Amino acid sequence: MESPTERWLLPEGMEELVPPESLRLERMRRSLLDLFSRWGYEIVTPPFIEYLESLLTGTGEDLELHTFKLIDQLTGRMMGVRADMTPQVARIDARRLRRPGPSRLCYAGTVLHTLPEGISGGRSPVQIGAELYGHAGWESDCEIVCLMLEALEVSGVGPVHLDMGHVGIFRALARAAGLPREREIALHEALQRKAGAEVGALLDEWEVETRCAGALAALVDLDGDPAILERAERELAPGGEDVGRGLGDLAGLVRAVRARRPDVELHVDLAELRGYRYHTGFVFAAFVPGYGGEVARGGRYDEIGRVFGRARAATGFSADLKTLIALQASGGDRPDDGAIDAPWSDDPALLAAVLDLRSRGERVIQRLPGEATESARRLELRRGQWAVTVDGAGLECDLPPG
Repeated sequence: MESPTERWLLPEGMEELVPPESLRLERMRRSLLDLFSRWGYEIVTPPFIEYLESLLTGTGEDLELHTFKLIDQLTGRMMGVRADMTPQVARIDARRLRRPGPSRLCYAGTVLHTLPEGISGGRSPVQIGAELYGHAGWESDCEIVCLMLEALEVSGVGPVHLDMGHVGIFRALARAAGLPREREIALHEALQRKAGAEVGALLDEWEVETRCAGALAALVDLDGDPAILERAERELAPGGEDVGRGLGDLAGLVRAVRARRPDVELHVDLAELRGYRYHTGFVFAAFVPGYGGEVARGGRYDEIGRVFGRARAATGFSADLKTLIALQASGGDRPDDGAIDAPWSDDPALLAAVLDLRSRGERVIQRLPGEATESARRLELRRGQWAVTVDGAGLECDLPPG
């Protein structure tokens, strides 16, 4: 029989937020959505649960291991609890909006993972992000990268280190080498580990043509300052026009981001293929000192809406609000910081004063009988009029008569 002391325990990787963390998370959510709105992004609210084939189609297939599954009691069809909101937003763009030009969308909501992710070990991130549909040029990626950087700045997280790559360059090299899908995936996994010897051994085993093998092996060491792109042009030339175009686009994106955010440390890594099965072009991630994982990530995932009947160029980024509040410059507000304590009373003048203060955006707590006063600011009767005082002494302000 379960003991009473075990009933309050949560499943592993599930967490709840209490004051003041919940307040900090909600304030950050509002401030980031307001930021997105100022950039022209409109908020959408996808459902928490939907049919599994919608969640796991196209680029969403990588999410299958992370998705909780259940049976719809009304239809008998398999449903899934969303593990990522991007496939849902792509469906909204493709089926509900169907706009002819670029569409800027943003979102915020809880997602659920079957397995812990990242060093925090959490399984219920609060995902927030922005996505831009309908523009294939690197200029839209620049907008998304700069929005991500400003979002982290607004969140109080930094200084930020930006890591950039391009999965399309690796794919083009793999095509030039004639690698079948399974070998391409095996090589990708070795590159992710920076396992140079293993990469070389695989290319030798598969008897890849010498020039293509040299270019693929070179990816391991092509990381560093953006100046590394000049060397990449020489060493990756066997990849042909697609590789050259990818490098040119990456160079253009780097220049544009640097022009707009010269304060951000920028790193290029052509073997960084995060989200390889998910993304189709640029990939990027933000890191901060003292945290072992990425704090935000994104990239290009063109044609994500194809399975919904409308292929669209797309780029975007996302972050976990729980991670961001944990990394904020310490502190955070106590729930009563800045609040005004008011006594319990039916006095019409007091009730009018409380209403007036709240209408001005002040936080007023009308203490119940026997409840201790905790705030330095108090609503007190002075010379027949209710006034806000500080520490029960100095007068802060008078209020209009009730």
